[in-house]
Amino acid sequence: MAVNLFFRSFGGGGGGVAPVVVLHGLLGSSRNWMTAGAELASDRRVYALDLRNHGDSPHTPGHSYPLMVEDVIAWMEARKIGRADFLGHSMGGKTAMRLAVDFPERVRRLVVVDIAPRENPPYNQRAFAAMNALPFSRIRSRKEAEGFLEERIPSWAFRQFLLTNFVRDGSGGFTWKVNLPVLTDNLRQLGKSPLEENERFEGPALFLRGGQSDFVRDEDFALIKHHFPAYRLETLEGCGHNPHMEQRGLFNAGVRAFLDAAG
Repeated sequence: MAVNLFFRSFGGGGGGVAPVVVLHGLLGSSRNWMTAGAELASDRRVYALDLRNHGDSPHTPGHSYPLMVEDVIAWMEARKIGRADFLGHSMGGKTAMRLAVDFPERVRRLVVVDIAPRENPPYNQRAFAAMNALPFSRIRSRKEAEGFLEERIPSWAFRQFLLTNFVRDGSGGFTWKVNLPVLTDNLRQLGKSPLEENERFEGPALFLRGGQSDFVRDEDFALIKHHFPAYRLETLEGCGHNPHMEQRGLFNAGVRAFLDAAG
């Protein structure tokens, strides 16, 4: 059963231009897209959604690509959005791929950010282990939480990203905003390809990858073309898995040029 997704909206109506629906990555939320989304919304409406079990959207016992697609389609139906451009990052990119294959009539153009339609190694296992091990009963501040994570997560930037989920629990303590138990249980499934071998989306698709990231490799090009025959691929040098943050100007320019292209 679909859940009612929380979302943030940027920009105006766009004068008939298709809206952009942004789907964030694992452990992220619409908050991660507030700056890039607002900049993309200079001439169109941009909606950044919180996927189920993330951000301010409901927690549920199930978490899969078909379920997330069901949620997004229900969100579109509720707002009478017939067709949109989709921009998905990482887990959100896999969700957008699944949606494009299942509902091609809903997708005008597809942008997939730093993810390919294949199985990924469980790169988040260390982060999930650290988050699950955080001793909330002894944590009195965000600083203490960061100190605990620092021993397990060397990257300062990644720790700050994880701590966007560190919130008050309503009783004076702290908790994780994401539905950590359900996401942990489904981590392996989320790493798999969202597509079956012969599934295709024939519409325009842009794959944007970070030049310092290995989530989209050169050997993935044939697989991407197999599923998305009308694809283009662009590499943004000088950034890793989060080009919308690390090279936001170049990222937004590339996305806007693709969305504005004729045809």
